[in-house]
Amino acid sequence: MLKFRKRKLSDERFEACSVFDVNGDGVMDIVSGAYWYEGPDYVKKHRICDIAEIDGYHDDFCDYPLDVDGDGRMDIITASFWSLSVRWRRNPGETETLWETAEAGPTGHTETLRFYDIDGCGIPEIFPNAIDEPQAFFKLVCDASGKGTGQFTKIVIGSEHAGHGMGFADINGNGKMDIVLQKGWLEQPEDPYAGPWVFHQEFDLGAASIPILGYDVNGDGLCDLIYGAAHDYGLFWMEQQIGADGARVWKKHVIELDGSQFHDMQLADIDGDGQLELVTGKRYRAHNDGDPGAFDPIGMYYYRIDQGRFEKHVIDFGNAEEGASGAGIYFWMQDLTGNGYLDIVAPGKEGLFLFENLGSEAGCDG
Repeated sequence: MLKFRKRKLSDERFEACSVFDVNGDGVMDIVSGAYWYEGPDYVKKHRICDIAEIDGYHDDFCDYPLDVDGDGRMDIITASFWSLSVRWRRNPGETETLWETAEAGPTGHTETLRFYDIDGCGIPEIFPNAIDEPQAFFKLVCDASGKGTGQFTKIVIGSEHAGHGMGFADINGNGKMDIVLQKGWLEQPEDPYAGPWVFHQEFDLGAASIPILGYDVNGDGLCDLIYGAAHDYGLFWMEQQIGADGARVWKKHVIELDGSQFHDMQLADIDGDGQLELVTGKRYRAHNDGDPGAFDPIGMYYYRIDQGRFEKHVIDFGNAEEGASGAGIYFWMQDLTGNGYLDIVAPGKEGLFLFENLGSEAGCDG
């Protein structure tokens, strides 16, 4: 079982974060909302810009690093439920200079953003989970040398409202990444820009996590789905089956029903055994105490996956008021200490936390 050292980096209540070298000194820094925290100890924080607080939330549900303007410095891609646009913050390259925010393009009420290089260009495209709009993605416009120009093109690939939940999975096993939504999946065509993509309405996941994960859970060669109830109890996986007539059907399995508000999740080899584990946790006060289980304890967890069985391990658990952490809306995993294990940066309304992964043999003081 893995051991972790927990550190609370800040009381700031932003729900998204990322890790990248902000100031170009070769050391990874942590970004979360209005601040970045200088590595390697993440004690000194610097203001990025002012971010509005709206009804108990912040207008920032993503802090993804991307060099948008081609100047060699990582900028930040962001969006929120209220902004009705994808935006980017320009890294000025000067520590005490505030970052300017610009529009990348319009979108609807967005739960968060996810990123995938859908066309193999080497730069990930931006996929908003805009719940009341058809699925789309934004492509960074680059110059002849392949550098970003600060401009984006929006490509609509869906024809119906996306719903709550979105992820990437090669559903039909043809080597092309498809887009999974609340009520089905969009099949990527030969040309990803030739929309709309064909929509297969094959299930209804309810208000699902972002992301919905594609993974062969039971080892039968078919891509299954892992998702959480973002605003209710439950963590589940959907088994893909092919009937005798060749038709695809889905069988729902329960991973657990004890936890609620599983909003963000990742598949990663967190224990170094060469196999992927599921890492997730509760988003604290996802609907400002309006969700089932909102007043239950929060926590971070990882699950070992073995032929359809999920073995749960607790990273942190308890009451937010007493210092426990959940997963926020966009947590980040990266080896920050250089010991070969993935650490976890966990933002949320309970504060910003760092879980240093000490491996399975070390002691733990947190």
